[in-house]
Amino acid sequence: MSASDVLHPDGSDYDAFLFAHVGEDRTGAAVTVLSVLARLDLEPWTEAHELASMDREDAQVRLTTHFEAITDIPALALASEGRAAKLVSLLPKRAPLRVPKSLEAGANNSPKISISWTTMALVGVVVLTWFFYLAQTG
Repeated sequence: MSASDVLHPDGSDYDAFLFAHVGEDRTGAAVTVLSVLARLDLEPWTEAHELASMDREDAQVRLTTHFEAITDIPALALASEGRAAKLVSLLPKRAPLRVPKSLEAGANNSPKISISWTTMALVGVVVLTWFFYLAQTG
C-alpha cells in the first residue's frame, strides 16, 4: 500500500478530477485542479469529496469561485464557468448525505433516560445488602 493510499484512501475516485489539466500559469508550468486547490490553501482530496457530495450546480458555482480567485493562470480567467462544469462532471457521483430525523434542526435532542434490567438488578442488590446490614447492626 502506498503512502497516497493511506493518506487518501478515496484518492483514486477523485484522480480524474484532481489531475485534470486546467491550463498553464504565467511561468509556463502546467496547472491541474489539484494545484489550483493547493494554491488556495485547500486540502485537494477533502475539497473534491465535498464537491462530489454537493448538487452538481452548487459544485460548479463553488469551483468557479475557486478558479476566479486564481489570477496567475490566464486560461482560468476565460470561460471558468464552462471549465468548472466539465470538471465537475469528472467527480464521482455520490448519494446526497441523509441527515437522521433526530439530528435535523428543531428535533427534540434531549437525552432519553432508559433503565436497563442490569441497572435495576444492581440497585436491587445494593438495597438488599444495605437492608441486611441494618438488620444485623440494629
